[in-house]
Amino acid sequence: MKGRQIVLDHYAGREAAALLVDGRLEDLLIDGEGVRVGAIYRARADRPMKGQGGMFLSTPDGPVFLRQVKGLKPGEPLLVQVTGSAEPGKAVPVTQKLLFKSRHAIVTPGAPGLNISRQIRDEALRDALLEIAHEAMPERDMGLILRSSCAEADAEEIAEDILAMLTLARQVLADATGAPEKLTEGDGPHVLAWRDWVEPAQVETAEGSFEALGVLDLIEGLHSPMVPLKGAGHMYIEPTRALVAVDVNTGGDTSPAAGLKANMAALRDLPRQLRLRGLGGQVVVDLAPMAKKDRRAVETELRRALKADAVETTMVGWTNLGHYELHRARVRMPLPEAS
Repeated sequence: MKGRQIVLDHYAGREAAALLVDGRLEDLLIDGEGVRVGAIYRARADRPMKGQGGMFLSTPDGPVFLRQVKGLKPGEPLLVQVTGSAEPGKAVPVTQKLLFKSRHAIVTPGAPGLNISRQIRDEALRDALLEIAHEAMPERDMGLILRSSCAEADAEEIAEDILAMLTLARQVLADATGAPEKLTEGDGPHVLAWRDWVEPAQVETAEGSFEALGVLDLIEGLHSPMVPLKGAGHMYIEPTRALVAVDVNTGGDTSPAAGLKANMAALRDLPRQLRLRGLGGQVVVDLAPMAKKDRRAVETELRRALKADAVETTMVGWTNLGHYELHRARVRMPLPEAS
């Protein structure tokens, strides 16, 4: 089917959301068993890890790990927010920089200022949004970010979003002392789809939509490590305990340009594949053979692909063996754990 579709259903008994563009799976959200990213705890400082520059904190759901803990003493209560998923046997990462995020607005306690998405370039619209923000937040005791979705929203809807996030932020900040407690749950896949997939789309919510629209078949394809590349060989994506290994191959094409062609196709699709599979951490790409002079073009293609990806990824660079390294935030549960 042509166009954008958002499909809200369940997968393996868990809440799930899929984004399809012209029939291709562009994004996939599946609820995990553990704590959700974005959940906020009132935690208690437990024991420092001097060698790692962080501290374990106690929460009702087990220990979490906080970096940059200068001045924090064991036993102190503090508010923290979950920033990612944890590997088996490791503590969930958290931060003290709280974000209260909705479809149109992000309220940022401790980070004052009013910012508007750079994707909104119309000066008249930016001025109108500033006016809405000033009316909705007359006290200016917290920071505010207006998201790109504000470009298509009406003023009342934006103001309501700001007020909802501002109210939630004040409620949480007022509850900063006491025994460890989970204060917010974090958003599930259906709310995340509404919050982040803001471009116009047909929304399907009927039970069994994943099967009816072929989403189950598309997910099944993600369980194979082999990814065909459009007219340019294939790549294998294989997670290990230490890293995610990506191997790019030219297939049966033995022409001089085959390596560059396969590498460009692989890196163009790599962020989507990692996103759909829920993979993060260290990513090492073993590219197909190509001339060193082509490295800049390959990096440019990768940078362009990452720019359109919402998951924070750092381009680390080339290794001595000619591999390319990335470091990607672990913000989703790996797909095999959701099956």
